[in-house]
Amino acid sequence: MDNSSVNYFAETDFRGKRKPFGIKSEDRNRHIYVIGKTGMGKSTLLENMIIQDIKNGAGVGFIDPHGKSAETMLSFVPPERVEDVVYFAPFDLGWPIAFNVMEDVGPEERHLVANGLMSTFKKIWPDVWSARMEYILGNTILALLEYPDSTLLGVNRMLSDKKYREKVVDNVSDPTVRSFWLDEFAKYNERYMQEAGDAIKNKIGQFTSNPLIRNIVGQPKSTFDVRQLMDEKKILIINLSKGKVGEQNASLLGGMMITKIYLSAMSRANVSNSILRNLPPFYFYVDEFQSFVNDSFADILSEARKYKLSLTIAHQYIEQMPETVSNAVFGNVGTIVTFRVGPFDAEILEKIFFPTFTKEDLVNLGFAQIYLTMMIDGVGSPPFSAVTLPPIVNLGESFEEQIISLCRKKYAKSRQEVEELIKNWYKTSETAQLPIKEKFSHTEVTSKKTRQPSRPSFSESRKESLSLKDLKGKSLSKTADKKAGDPQKRQELKNALLEIMSERKEKIPTIKSNNFETPTSPSKKFESKQADKASSPQNDIGVKEDKSEEKQEEKKRQDKKEISEEILRKILEVDE
Repeated sequence: MDNSSVNYFAETDFRGKRKPFGIKSEDRNRHIYVIGKTGMGKSTLLENMIIQDIKNGAGVGFIDPHGKSAETMLSFVPPERVEDVVYFAPFDLGWPIAFNVMEDVGPEERHLVANGLMSTFKKIWPDVWSARMEYILGNTILALLEYPDSTLLGVNRMLSDKKYREKVVDNVSDPTVRSFWLDEFAKYNERYMQEAGDAIKNKIGQFTSNPLIRNIVGQPKSTFDVRQLMDEKKILIINLSKGKVGEQNASLLGGMMITKIYLSAMSRANVSNSILRNLPPFYFYVDEFQSFVNDSFADILSEARKYKLSLTIAHQYIEQMPETVSNAVFGNVGTIVTFRVGPFDAEILEKIFFPTFTKEDLVNLGFAQIYLTMMIDGVGSPPFSAVTLPPIVNLGESFEEQIISLCRKKYAKSRQEVEELIKNWYKTSETAQLPIKEKFSHTEVTSKKTRQPSRPSFSESRKESLSLKDLKGKSLSKTADKKAGDPQKRQELKNALLEIMSERKEKIPTIKSNNFETPTSPSKKFESKQADKASSPQNDIGVKEDKSEEKQEEKKRQDKKEISEEILRKILEVDE
C-alpha cells in the first residue's frame, strides 16, 4: 500500500497493543465529521491530518476561527512548498488580499451565490431578518451578479444611488429580477423605499464601513483563483481568528469562502469524465464549522464528493447546527469521530454507536480518547475505540515569515492602494452613469427610428419629452461648427429653425376678451371658462362646442410641448 494515500490520525489499543491507523484517500471522499467538547483533542487531530497532507504534496484548504492552528500549519510547510501557500489573514490590515465571491459568476451559479450570501446574512442577523429584507436584498444581489466588476459594496450603493441602480438594472437579463426593479421597486413610494432600503443598508454597512472587510471584498478582482488552487494542489490557509477579526466578520468571510470553494469544485463538472478522474482531490478542513455553515451547506455535503472535494468538519455540539445541516451530516458523512460529548449529544450519537457503546460511555471518554465508525474501502466499519496520535513535532526550519512576506507580494496590495481604488469607485464619473436623457451631447444623439433596443432600459422607462423651455436652457456645442464646415448650410439650418419656432409661436391658443386676443396659459384659460360658466348658463350645444374647442386647443398645446429629435439634431449641430 502507498503510505502517502493514507492519512494516520489515531492508534488502536486492542489487547494492550497499540497500532497506528488512518484513512485512505478514496474513503475520505465521503467526508469526516468530528465532534467533542473543547479541550478534548479535536484541534490536534485536525492539525496532524493537515500536516500529513502538506508533507505528501496534496491540495489543502483550512479555515481556522481561532488562529493558533493556522499559524502552526505555516511552520510545517517544507521549503519545496513555500510557493504553494496562500495565507489569507484579514487582520493584516496593511496588506489586504482581494477576495470577491461575486466575481465572474455564470448564469447557472448566480442563485447559488445569492442563496449562500443570503443564508450567511440571515444567520448573522436572525433577530432582524424579515421576508421583505430577504426579497429586496436577494434581488439586489442577483442584479449585481450580472453587472461587471460588482462587489458587496454595490448593495448599499444600489439602494441609495438612483443613477447607479439604473445602470445596473439596464444590464440585467434575468426577466424575474428585471421585472422586480422595473415593475415593483420603481413604484414604491419614497417612504416605503427608504424604510426597506435603510434596514438593509444599516446591516450591510456594518461590514462595508469596516476597513478590514471593505478592503478585502471591495476589490473587484480576486487575487487568487480557488479552482486553480484545487487543480494544482496548492495550500490555502485561512486565519479567521475571532479575536482579531471579530465574530460576525469571521462568519461572513468564512461563509463566502465556503461558497466559493463549493462553486469552484462544482465547476469541475464542466470537464470530461476522463479529465475529472485525473484531477487531484482537494482536502478541505473547517474547524468550528457551525460558525460558517448555513442551510446551503447541506448541498455541499451531498454534492462535493462528486467533484473530489473531501470535507473534514469539526465542532463541539450538535445543537450548533441547523436541522437541515445536521440531517445532511448524518446522512452523507462516511466517517464519524466522537470525543467526549455532553448528555444531549450522547443520546443522539448513541443511535450510531449502540450497542457497542452507550450514551454513558460517550460522556465518560478521557482526553484524546475517541469512538468512531469509519469508511474502509468504501464500506462503513462497526464502531470501535481508539486514541488520537500526539501532536507532530516540527524538527525542521520554519518558513512562516517567508510565506507571509511572499503572500503579501503575490496576492495583496498596500492598504493605501486599495483604499484609493475604492475611493475612485465611489467617485465614478457621473457622466458614465447618467441616463441618456441627462447626458445629451452632439455625439450621443440618435434617432428613435434607428435605435431599437432588445428591451427597454431602466432609465428610458422614466424619460420625459424635451420641452421648448428645456431646449432653450441647453448650451450649444462649441465644436459643432467645426463639423459643419459649410457656413452657408449652417445659416440655412438656423433660418429653418427660426421659421419653425415662429410658426409654433403663432399657434399658441388664445381667448377672446373685449375684442382683444390674448395668449393664455392652460390654467388661466380654465379660470376664464369657469367664470363664463358661472355668469351665464349655457345650453347643451354650447357645451359641446366648448368641449370640442378645448380638445383642439389641448392638441395644439401637446404639439407645442415636444420638439422632434430631427430638429434637436439640427440645433445641436449648429453653433448659435
